[in-house]
This record gives sequence, structure tokens and C-alpha cells, in this order.
Amino acid sequence: MALRLAPKFKRVALHTRNFAAISSNSPHPSLNTVGPYQVFDRNAKRLQKDRAAAHDSGEKSRTVDYVRNEVADRMMERFLDIKRNFDTIVDLGSGPGHFTRLLETDKVKKSVMIDSSEVTLNRDPDSEFEVEVERVVADEEHLLETIDRNSQDAIVSCLSLHWVNDLPGVLIQIKEALKPDGLFLGAMLGGDTLFELRTSLQLAEVEREGGISPHVSPMTDTRDISNLLGRAGFTLLTVDIDEVKVAYPSMWELIEDLQDMGEGNAVIGRRNVIPRDTLAAASAIYKEMHGNEDGSIPATFQVIYMIGWKPAPSQPKPLERGTGKTNLKEVL
Repeated sequence: MALRLAPKFKRVALHTRNFAAISSNSPHPSLNTVGPYQVFDRNAKRLQKDRAAAHDSGEKSRTVDYVRNEVADRMMERFLDIKRNFDTIVDLGSGPGHFTRLLETDKVKKSVMIDSSEVTLNRDPDSEFEVEVERVVADEEHLLETIDRNSQDAIVSCLSLHWVNDLPGVLIQIKEALKPDGLFLGAMLGGDTLFELRTSLQLAEVEREGGISPHVSPMTDTRDISNLLGRAGFTLLTVDIDEVKVAYPSMWELIEDLQDMGEGNAVIGRRNVIPRDTLAAASAIYKEMHGNEDGSIPATFQVIYMIGWKPAPSQPKPLERGTGKTNLKEVL
């Protein structure tokens, strides 16, 4: 196998693309069942994360932390801009603690890390964290079964929400778990994520097999997030988009790293095996359509960052229409 290039990170200009937003009003199923309106097999996703974190005692998983670590760094920039200290925060879908590892005791005293994968949650020892940590094995889709309503000052989520089936419902649960004027800070993958891989696999399947099947999971369109946060009851919203671009020697290293990240396909009805000749065709198409001048191929991870606050009487409110005292013509 070719040697992996060092991951390259780059902030780039964005172009949005429409994909289906995940929305469901179905009752919450258990982790081991598949409900009628589910898009993702949550049990399969948990097993993928378990296997990834257990491989080689977690060492293989640590080598592919670069995307989550980069996103956690950018989340922390936004967190530090909030001029408030917290006794305890909840790190929802924490994984091994990419965001919690960056916390310092002058800002936060304790982090409650929640994840559905026990192996992933316990991958790294407490000594790697500056703040006190508590680990809770629970499904992110059932937050209110683990956290009491109106009990938390802040809830954060770093690259976990793109795997939940009922995103509007989870956002409502997060809002309900917060105290009035509580903070929600999240980052999730958006619809342009891995569009290079998606298009290459689709073209290869059409060429070799005469049809396509889903291999990259559907993700929420960036324009939906503000509406979903508003519908969930959050106020003082901030939503922005960024991208992490990583260079790989070929598509094969990208697929290997995605598996080691626990980010394999978990769409219900997915194909478990892709013919080797289809993958070879996809690799050639990938390099031809998207390849870099140095022979490597890029992979785009589009990240949606969101901040919302639970309503409280003390929060600033917009003035009523007609109460302004400055004429806009004078300003312009």
C-alpha cells in the first residue's frame, strides 16, 4: 500500500449542494431495532465505532483523529469567544473526547461525556484530560432518558449529530435539557461532505453495473440548520460553515481511514460488498475528476457550526418595529 501523505488542512470558499434533511416524527426506537422512519442503522454505527476503537488497542483509531481534532479546535475557538465560565458541560456524542481534551479548568470544571459506543468512550485515560470527566454510555437519540430537563448550563456536540435519525427531535431534547439561558454549541458534517467520493462511486456503478446505491450517507443541508434550531426553540442563533480538506495518496487510503474513524456507511439498505472492479473504476474516476497536481486526491469535509441559547427572560430582545431613532438614510 502506498504511504499515506500527511493530512493537509485548508480553509476554502464554499459551494452548497442540496441533500435531504433528516427529519422524523417517529417514536424513538431502541438501539437494537430499526424503526419505520429511520435512515441510519444505529446499532450498526455503534458496532463500527466499537471495532474502530478496539483495533490495535486504539492506536489505529488515534492515527485518524485528525479531522475530529481539527473540528474540535475550531469549535473551541467559538467556545472561548463566549465570556462565561461553566461548572459542568455535557459533551454529547463525545467519542473519546476530542473536544473535552481541549477544555481548561479556568473555563470548565467538569465534562460529562456521552456516547453510544462504550469502547470509543473509554479509549483514552483520564490523565489526558485537564478537567474532571464523567463517562456515560447512552444513545444520543435518547438524551432526556439520561439527562434531566432544565439541568445543564451547556451542551456541546462535536461531529456526532450527522448520524442521528431524528435531528429535530434531538435538538428539542438538547434544548429541554438546558437550563434557561443555557448554551448549545455543535458541529456536524454538512451535505457537501465527501462529494468527491460520492460522485466517483456513483459514476463507477453506472458504468460497471448500470445503477447506483447509497455509499455515502445523506446529510443535512446547511440552509436547514437555522430553521431546525429555531423550530427546536433556540434563540440568538449563530450558524456558519467551514471546510476541512485532506489530501490522500488515493481513494483506497481515504476509505481505509474512514473505516478506522468509525465513519463507515450505516444507511439502512446499504450494500455490504462493492465489486473490486467497481472500486477500481471509482478510484480512477476520482483521480481524473478531482485529483491534485501532485497526484494526490482531495477529500472535503464540510462542517456546519451552530450556536443556540435556551430562551430566558434576561436575554436581550429585538426592539419593536418603529421604535428606532436613527434614520437609515442618514447612515447611508
